[in-house]
Amino acid sequence: MTPSPVAWPYPRWVAHRGAGKLAPENTLAAFRLGASHGYRMFECDVKLSRDGVPFLMHDASLQRTTNASKVLPALVEHTQDATDSIANADDLVGGNHPWSVLSRLDAGGWHSRAFAGEPLPTLDAIAAYCLRNGYYLNIEIKPSPGTARHTGEVVAGAAAQLWAGQTVPPLLTSFEPDALRGALDAAPELPRGLLLDTLWTGWLETALTLGCQAIVCNHALWDRSSVTQAQSAGFRTLSYTVNDEWAAQRLIDLGTDGIITDRVDLFSPA
Repeated sequence: MTPSPVAWPYPRWVAHRGAGKLAPENTLAAFRLGASHGYRMFECDVKLSRDGVPFLMHDASLQRTTNASKVLPALVEHTQDATDSIANADDLVGGNHPWSVLSRLDAGGWHSRAFAGEPLPTLDAIAAYCLRNGYYLNIEIKPSPGTARHTGEVVAGAAAQLWAGQTVPPLLTSFEPDALRGALDAAPELPRGLLLDTLWTGWLETALTLGCQAIVCNHALWDRSSVTQAQSAGFRTLSYTVNDEWAAQRLIDLGTDGIITDRVDLFSPA
């Protein structure tokens, strides 16, 4: 079924993971820095802790963007919520640990000393920041392996509660159709977008089946043909991750609707 045409409330420019690479990604510090550059919409990645708390994190592993490899063994050993379901203290998969452990990690020191001690934020905390400041959010649902549909259900359900009564809801996106199915089941009123890194066979039909409002592509995939296909089917067209002026201008010339960028210092969202 073709999605019904609706007014698109979101700005063209979206700050990737808060502030791109200028601050530790997916942290409140990054959102604040992105906002200081004039951005009013942010993209972030949300997954679930072992006990079901939605929190911001891109990778399955904690290693790249936290100090987990150094402190996790001690945290697991001394945290009451740690149970036998954690195989060993060297396990760095974020979804395998309860929020009581994850909340104590440093998610900023890996980036630079200026951000040392920055914690992993919950979706609740990011929602509060965005709602208090009138900012818009694109939540990419990032399931741990084997949890796509469940993660979609929990994240969408949480988002629906957090934004209840708000004029502009968050845009929920995912590379995993099962995550979007879960989101559709839990909160059908929230807008959804299918993320694509290739134009695999059936991408348009899948987005239609999932009741999506948007297609979010690797920017190189958009050309006159693919934009026409998507827009003719009623979808909004967004792109990631656009960091060069020539690429941004090409997408604007194609008539696409949204540009997700790391270069909050280069592109003015105005």
